[in-house]
Amino acid sequence: MSYSIGQVSKKLGVTIDTIRYYDKSGILPFVKRNDIGRREFTDNDIHLMRTIICLKNAGVSVADISKFIDLRLLGDSTLETRYQLLKDHEVDLQRQINDLEDTMSYLKFKEWYYKTAVDAGTEEIHFVPGTNEVDPKLDRSYAAELKKQNKLEALDRFENVKDYRNRQ
Repeated sequence: MSYSIGQVSKKLGVTIDTIRYYDKSGILPFVKRNDIGRREFTDNDIHLMRTIICLKNAGVSVADISKFIDLRLLGDSTLETRYQLLKDHEVDLQRQINDLEDTMSYLKFKEWYYKTAVDAGTEEIHFVPGTNEVDPKLDRSYAAELKKQNKLEALDRFENVKDYRNRQ
């Protein structure tokens, strides 16, 4: 079966402009054109497009996606290389997921901070008395709340928040 660029756009949830960008970037060398120059996508092309979208969503650069597609087109001799490329990106993606979960845990702390302040009608409940500085022991109060609710994974994540973008 053959699909038009519009059908592929709808099927995969990407814009026609994105598909054209991919084509101009050289990551769709497998897509054939008909006699009047229109792209005609096969079911296999759609499978490869899903792979491209997955890699893009995982934060893989267009250059690395292009390398992966080129390797795919070379066949079985590149199986191990493609497998390793995916494994490397999986490790990186899992790290990003963990970093985002750690970040979410700190946002939950800030939600707790503001919710308790809203409930009290003042933010001063979190300040060192007589100042507008946050009580340095406030983290412990939140940690105790997490322990009380038996949210031990959330507690661990809360205590692990770091600037993941500047990781050494």
